Amino acid sequence: MLNKSIKFLIENKLVAVLLLVLFIGWGTVNTPFNWDTGFLPSDPVAVDAIPDIGENQQIVFTKWDGRSPQDIEDQITYPLTTALLGIPGVKTIRSSSMFGFSSIYIIFEEDIEFYWSRSRILEKLNSLPSGLLPEGVNPALGPDATGLGQIFWYTLEGRDENGNVTGGWDLQELRSIQDYYVKYALSSASGVSEVASIGGYVQEYQVDVNPELMRQYNIGLNQVVKAVKESNRDIGAQTLEINQAEYLVRGLGYVKSITDIENAVVTSEDYTSIRIKDIGKVSLGPATRRGILDKEGAEVVGAVVVARYGANPMEVINNVKEKINELSTGLPSKVLSDGRTSQVTIVPFYDRTELIQETLGTLNEALTLEILITILVIIIMVFNLRASILISGLLPVAVLMVFIAMKFFGVDANIVALSGIAIAIGTMVDVGVILSENIIRHLDESENIIPTERGTSDEESNQKMLHPVQNDKRSINEIVYNATAEVSGAIVTAVMTTIISFIPVFTMIGAEGKLFRPLAFTKTFALTASIIVALFLIPPFAAFLFRKKSIKKPFSYAINGVLILCGLVAIIYGYGLGLILIGFGVTGLLKLQDKVNEKRANLINIIISVAAIVFLLAEYWRPLGVDKSIFWNLIFVSIICFGLLGVFTLFRHYYTRILRWCLDNKILFLSVPTAIVIAGFFIMKNTGKEFMPSLNEGSFLLMPTSMPHSGVEENKRVLQQLDMAVASIPEIETVVGKSGRAESALDPAPLSMYENMIQYKPEYMLNKNGERQRYKINDDGLFELKDGRFAANPNNSENVTLSEVERSQLIEDHDGEFYRNWRPEIKSPNDIWNEIVRVTKLPGVTSAPKLQPIETRLVMLQTGMRAPMGIKVKGQDLKQIEAFGLRLEGILRQAEGVKQEAVFADRIVGKPYLLIDIDREKIARYGITIEEVQNVLKVAVGGMVLTQTVEGRERYGIRVRYPRAL
Repeated sequence: MLNKSIKFLIENKLVAVLLLVLFIGWGTVNTPFNWDTGFLPSDPVAVDAIPDIGENQQIVFTKWDGRSPQDIEDQITYPLTTALLGIPGVKTIRSSSMFGFSSIYIIFEEDIEFYWSRSRILEKLNSLPSGLLPEGVNPALGPDATGLGQIFWYTLEGRDENGNVTGGWDLQELRSIQDYYVKYALSSASGVSEVASIGGYVQEYQVDVNPELMRQYNIGLNQVVKAVKESNRDIGAQTLEINQAEYLVRGLGYVKSITDIENAVVTSEDYTSIRIKDIGKVSLGPATRRGILDKEGAEVVGAVVVARYGANPMEVINNVKEKINELSTGLPSKVLSDGRTSQVTIVPFYDRTELIQETLGTLNEALTLEILITILVIIIMVFNLRASILISGLLPVAVLMVFIAMKFFGVDANIVALSGIAIAIGTMVDVGVILSENIIRHLDESENIIPTERGTSDEESNQKMLHPVQNDKRSINEIVYNATAEVSGAIVTAVMTTIISFIPVFTMIGAEGKLFRPLAFTKTFALTASIIVALFLIPPFAAFLFRKKSIKKPFSYAINGVLILCGLVAIIYGYGLGLILIGFGVTGLLKLQDKVNEKRANLINIIISVAAIVFLLAEYWRPLGVDKSIFWNLIFVSIICFGLLGVFTLFRHYYTRILRWCLDNKILFLSVPTAIVIAGFFIMKNTGKEFMPSLNEGSFLLMPTSMPHSGVEENKRVLQQLDMAVASIPEIETVVGKSGRAESALDPAPLSMYENMIQYKPEYMLNKNGERQRYKINDDGLFELKDGRFAANPNNSENVTLSEVERSQLIEDHDGEFYRNWRPEIKSPNDIWNEIVRVTKLPGVTSAPKLQPIETRLVMLQTGMRAPMGIKVKGQDLKQIEAFGLRLEGILRQAEGVKQEAVFADRIVGKPYLLIDIDREKIARYGITIEEVQNVLKVAVGGMVLTQTVEGRERYGIRVRYPRAL
């Protein structure tokens, strides 16, 4: 069956061409590299930077405003946790009780489907026994996303038409715009699970009643509560028919202004009403908040967009950006006192698109360089330009076929998955080389080749096999078929052996399986694609390329002339690779004029091809660094490539002698691999181990903590100091800090925990396409600006400091120099992190380990801590646990290989309590119950939102309490 299929495609080359076109077109449609597919549709493979290796978990989030962590633990977290233990497939449950809310993390077995587990949790929550939880407390299932789904953060800022920051907007105004307009618009984007707001102030109507005036008028707090509730109500009163027309009846009574609340009647006596304004003050003010957002020292309003579980992050971000473009023109604007127009603008400060594109760009570049090196090796070792073109030309086709399989089987494209293709390229090439060399050998051994491509029937083929002497003339199709059939079985066996060796990887579970299974899939896809390409595409195209049919001289002259013309056009348009076409064309003309023979012409073409590949490697690889000239990079690449190829050539030339010596000196030869194995064992034993190497995300996440008892204003002050200190580092592009939590179950952070999102500048200035760009300089090495001024860079000039220069100010010049954004002493991102650690040493603030946004989310999903390694201390008393943790912190900092700033113990106690112990004997004398006293405390001291206004699409609470000054 296999050989019949091969023979069919050799004899029907049009089918092979159609298959090739199908694979190229389909693969281009599914490619994850954001190519311009032209008239073809675009349906790319789902793309992310790294695989989500977090555990299969769901979150049950319960709010109980104003309650202490101990109340939350005893009355919500513990009973809910015990009730949820019976859900099928649950592996373990983690929980945390904090001020005002409870978070329960339900970890399921890996084989449990994500949405099936959510439905089981909802069933359990709906069937909770009555009385299990306090009255009015309703647990809710968290968003259908994981912590890794936080793909897009932004702030709302007032800016003019040129994009300059203008201000002019209150934090309360921006928060209202975010909550009631921007949030809803972005939530409608396909693939978005939730948009969680943070920062600014949530507006509320605040009624501060004076207890002294209430005493004078003999009014109780319960009367005030009732008056406020009853002053904010609309009703519907069915319909009325008047003059044969039906009218809908509405009673309008919603609060629209402060005056409406002030005029609410509390009580009346002798035809005189006592209103809210008579016993208190009504104003607009900020609600209590548990989250702060700061940008470089200025408080801002922002939000995080969370992608739905299983959604394509790249596609979701693009959908969000489309919504932002639709929304931007309709956002509010105002004219400031200086005459400028300030419009609310959505400004991203974390966009995973950049990381994904950079990761894919790195892999794209790595695959391209690997293919170039492979082509170079093929050309030199095979030493046949036609065979080299055949093998190298079909190699990208196999890669495109992998993208088709990834889309079909739902394998996401990430740095691990695409690495499987890079690993498999060697085997993919080997298959093509084996087949091509066997075809060339058969062609060399066949003296009489029929100069036609006509195939033979099965009967004719069998007859020729039975009488090879009588039928010594064979067509090129038959020779290629015999050569392919001879090695097809061996090729399939060899590749299948490699595929089968990866079966254990498919059986991995947990984080290891999520990390390595995509790699196993893509390598299997690549090897399968290599079999298809080698056995079904290479033979028909080989039969066409290796045919002995001569081309008429006029037509050959025309072909070579077109090559030279195309090369000249390419050079005119700035493409140096046009020299290759000119070289091929000139060589062809010399061959037609009999000035060089066919063997020498082949040698010249190979030399041209090799020189072009080496130049491309030097240009795109830049192993010595982009700051070194192309000349020195070219010299280095030439030495590496030709040095290694020279060693391979010598080995191949002297292989027989080497083999004979090894056979004559078996013991001496075998001692070499034995010594290597022993040395390798000892080296492996002493080599550091790591589950997954850290990915350079282009950003840092600084996560220190302050003391548990620090209040909102103190945390705001420390957060601003941290942001301003980090922003002062020249290599930092922007820094946005968060204290507390966003309005999301995915973010259970206390106010004392900070998250500073730090974006640092790329090492070299990039152009608008995100690629390194050269810029114009003068004879003194100064960068020329568009306004005629010059800027010095300490990396090019001595005794100067790094100045702030924008990309828009520089002049692009392919013959110029790269503009380095980092100071000369900053060599790597680690140096930038050390600078961050140095400037953020503040009293009362703990140190923080080196973390990055995605890395942190993965670590916290797996460990429940903000560090990849931690020690859990268990005990009966929180104070003793904390004291022991602090002593352990000092001991661990002295351990060898441990960074001192990365060791810190959580401060878990120290939050002061104001305890009000009610004397039951005394309240009994007045006929007052515990509940009545507690209700007064809850309203008067804590403040209670009694009702909610309806103002168009906006909703604001009405809160009653005693003045804070009391």
